[in-house]
Amino acid sequence: MKRLEGVELLKYLCQIQGPTGSEERVAAAIREQLSDLDRIEITGDKGGNLIVAYTGEHHAARVMVSAHMDEVGMMINDITDDGYIKFACLGGIDPRVLCGRGVTLMGEAGDIPGVIASKAIHHQTADERRTATTADKMYINIGAENKEEAQKHVAIGDSATFRAEFYEFGNGLLCGKAIDDRLGCAVMIEVLRRLVDGGVKLPYDVYFCFTTREEIGLSGAQTAAQSIGPNVAIVLESTAVADIAGVKDNSRVAKLGEGGAVSLADRSTIYDKALIDYAFDTAKKNDIKAQIKKYISGGNDAGHIHKSGRGVRSLAISAPTRYLHSASCVASAADFESIKQLVYAMLCGGKLA
Repeated sequence: MKRLEGVELLKYLCQIQGPTGSEERVAAAIREQLSDLDRIEITGDKGGNLIVAYTGEHHAARVMVSAHMDEVGMMINDITDDGYIKFACLGGIDPRVLCGRGVTLMGEAGDIPGVIASKAIHHQTADERRTATTADKMYINIGAENKEEAQKHVAIGDSATFRAEFYEFGNGLLCGKAIDDRLGCAVMIEVLRRLVDGGVKLPYDVYFCFTTREEIGLSGAQTAAQSIGPNVAIVLESTAVADIAGVKDNSRVAKLGEGGAVSLADRSTIYDKALIDYAFDTAKKNDIKAQIKKYISGGNDAGHIHKSGRGVRSLAISAPTRYLHSASCVASAADFESIKQLVYAMLCGGKLA
């Protein structure tokens, strides 16, 4: 096993197929990347979560650090007589980013490529041209001549993900599928390595949870939180930012390059004020960039974690990401680094108990 680091680690994780409900490949890759570490205990659970325990000295509290392994994708729900694949979206995907995109279908016989298509524009009515084509009116072409040939490769219930290159461009920008939330997973891997390699002694037990099914229902995080019973949770996520031309400042969620976006509230969680203050105090003390997520939108694993057990004090730190839930998510390498530094510094600060 080659230990991958930084952007190379993120690239490796992003290129793995792991749509909601089919995260096994991602979990296996994470296990492999952590296989050379001692002082940790890796377990799985019935929900498919991967939980990595880093034991503290005094067991003063349990801290849960969470990032989800799944990505948005598609599920096959029909195969036409002509051999075309009909599908439903797994997670919130804007239909305008679908048509013409390459996909990888995960069939029992192996992965196969395909392309999403719809009625040609010169065949569309005037009304159809004025509105986005919905996913139920699209199909995936895998090159099969008929239903029988298509069924040799895929079946109803099989999943698919975007087929996309991962690359660096511009001034430290990263582009690829599944940055939401393989970036959070990569952060946890590298923070764990830094703790273990440095022999860091913490006053509390930390559970790094690589969760499943966040894009639909947050069920993985709910299962993990109920089994761990944390006192405090730090959720790592990616967030849409809208920091592009034509968007007013008060509508911009966060800015690429200005560090992790710390949430005050979203549609499922009001975050702990003391943890928010601790995050910004830690960032300032260690000269780490961090920013407030200014727009109340979305949700993440904290939506279930903070309500589990007797309640869990929760914090969310998100990587600002353009074009979220598409084949071309764009994040900043500098933000990736800032989030790693902030999470590590908060854990080592000893004030999460």
